[in-house]
Amino acid sequence: MNNNQKLELTWYGKEEPINVEPRLLIENTELSYNVDTENGITDNILIHGDNLLALKALESKFSGQVKCIYIDPPYNTGAAFEHYDDNLEHSIWLKLMKARLEILKKLLADDGLIFVQIDDNEQAYLKVMMDEIFGRNNFVNCICVKMSEASGTKMAHVEKKLPKLKEFILVYKKCSIKLNEIKIPKEKWDKEYKSVILGITEDELKYIKTIASKDDRSEDEVLECRKILDKATYTSLSNLYQENNIVNPQEKINFNYKNAYRIFQTVSMGSGTTQSINDSRKEYCKNVFFPHITSKKKMYIIRGDYDINMRKPRIQVLFADEYLEYNPCDLWTDIKTTGLDNEGNINFKNSKKPEKLIERILTLGSREGDLVLDSFLGSGTTAAVAHKMRRRWIGVEMGNHAYSHCKVRLDKVIAGEDMGGITKSVNWQGGGGYRFYELAPSLINKDEFGEPVINTEYSADMLASAVALHEDFKFQPDNNLFWKQSVGNENSYLFVTTRHLNIAYLESIKSTMEENEYLIIACRSFDKNLEKQYSNITVKKIPQMLLTKCEFGKHDYKLNIINPPVYEDEEEICNE
Repeated sequence: MNNNQKLELTWYGKEEPINVEPRLLIENTELSYNVDTENGITDNILIHGDNLLALKALESKFSGQVKCIYIDPPYNTGAAFEHYDDNLEHSIWLKLMKARLEILKKLLADDGLIFVQIDDNEQAYLKVMMDEIFGRNNFVNCICVKMSEASGTKMAHVEKKLPKLKEFILVYKKCSIKLNEIKIPKEKWDKEYKSVILGITEDELKYIKTIASKDDRSEDEVLECRKILDKATYTSLSNLYQENNIVNPQEKINFNYKNAYRIFQTVSMGSGTTQSINDSRKEYCKNVFFPHITSKKKMYIIRGDYDINMRKPRIQVLFADEYLEYNPCDLWTDIKTTGLDNEGNINFKNSKKPEKLIERILTLGSREGDLVLDSFLGSGTTAAVAHKMRRRWIGVEMGNHAYSHCKVRLDKVIAGEDMGGITKSVNWQGGGGYRFYELAPSLINKDEFGEPVINTEYSADMLASAVALHEDFKFQPDNNLFWKQSVGNENSYLFVTTRHLNIAYLESIKSTMEENEYLIIACRSFDKNLEKQYSNITVKKIPQMLLTKCEFGKHDYKLNIINPPVYEDEEEICNE
């Protein structure tokens, strides 16, 4: 037995790498929106282009900076060949997903999270592959999300297959993380919460609850709480309904949730207590029982005639606001996924993820100001939600949806014209902006004789920047020395020129270099043996120096989608 053999998923062509060309991102200033041009500031980026090429373009600048990644990739591939071969088809999907996930891992911050939504066609394969890429010990959760309803034509053939109502979200960390807490409201009000404390503000009651939860409260803190409680009066929830003329059931529910911070349980505390409570309600519960804070750990309800020298019943106070929310854990069944036609003010029928779903994901994995990325942006939901939640964001969409859906939707969010989704719940009123980028064309083309040549669309600066990207240098022209065009590691530089390089030109550069400086010169042509002239100067010819680095001229790495998940009920959503 080979002890070094690892557990992994294999497929046809796995070991054949995809050498993606690192492209430049070129801003389309006419499509950028509300950018702070005076200060040159905007942290949000919308990219039109193949997402594998776009991710490669982002790699050098954003590695280790993205706090939260959400992607909703195509769920499987279809018949891309004349004779369908399931093994080959799945291999294509897995290979292209692997290439994307490997770059996404590089972009992810050490304390970041990646969420990948998938259905059960590929979930098992994807889980094993992500175990290999991110490490099995970095698996966080597999969240099951209800994404459909048990209705419509899907229910017509239940004798053949159970209808699909759920999808999965695989969650992985890169190193270490701390999930932000999420709580959602209970669907029903717990009827035992019937007593109300009056005469105390929400902040005062919050102070009392804070002190009551402390293990080391001081006597002064206890006295302060008692002073506040001396102002209190007590009544029943039913009395408040009558006083405020609240009759409608929904109005009662709304009132309960709004006042939950001061509503607490009616409890039995021994013989005669229930009758005492009922009697006292006729006088608005003024003195019969009240919250009492002790010098110990908890807050209690005690009777008004409580004598510290006598043993009387007491019970911990349970306020409604502490028990009206719960953590949904890894089973999310509460998010509405139907009737989303108008969300985002764009026509993308049956093809949107709910803003509430993305909000929950971003709540779990990020905070205000963090950078969020979605490289399968679809209709722009992730970017729209991130913007409303005051996160920075990067979105990539390869289709025309980048123009017709993403841009249109985000412009309305920024203008404060999008009133749907989570707008009201997060109090979004507009603001911000983004830069719109296109991918540069391939750097190297073939001429009429099939020979590789530099793309004529590249200006001198574009060429220099592109070669720097290939050589892992940062394009950063020096104001004093022209050959210090791009910076690498300490004291190393790259100079790209379209001219022919001769000995005189080389010596003029050499005369301005320090002894400990190293230079690579990339040029179209140079004199014979010039590359051996100086030990600290390397001369290379373009495009030949780049040909083995990646595949040029490739514009489309999309996953062939023939049979994505389709929800038969018109009101339901499908893959974005």
